[in-house]
Amino acid sequence: MDASASPAAPGPAPVPAEPGGAAPAPPAGHGPAFPPAPAPASRLRRLATPVGVMAVVVGAFGYVAAVDPNEPGHYPVCPLLRFTGVFCPGCGGLRSAHAFAHGDLVAALGANALAVVGYLAFAAVWLLWTVRASRGQPLRIGLGPVGLWGLGALLLAFSVVRNLPFGSGLAP
Repeated sequence: MDASASPAAPGPAPVPAEPGGAAPAPPAGHGPAFPPAPAPASRLRRLATPVGVMAVVVGAFGYVAAVDPNEPGHYPVCPLLRFTGVFCPGCGGLRSAHAFAHGDLVAALGANALAVVGYLAFAAVWLLWTVRASRGQPLRIGLGPVGLWGLGALLLAFSVVRNLPFGSGLAP
């Protein structure tokens, strides 16, 4: 059987070109080739995650503010300090958070200065995150390998200095 002899499948009739060379309008009932983009999330929905994270942080600070870490028996002892006598970068962090939550910045810095810097850095990043989320923009903070190694070196240097005699001012 010859392929040219087979009946042609019915298809849409060609649309004649409009006068003046304008493109023909698509036939009625046919939508665009691609579906429309989903509607952007509402502002409340975009802010849900940053607000939820802040609620958890406020709850944690509230607990530490209510349960004094300066009284023994409320929190576990740092294992590194207990078994080696060496202060880790986090030693004094709970006392620092307690003092910070009570508005005593001098005591917070004395307990763990690096933790106070961390609180302030978190607040700045959270504020940036919230502003960008309210505008519908993603938060992109990329610490590459150099940044991560630098952060690790800072924590190591802080740990070493606070355990040496001349750095006793950084010890909790």
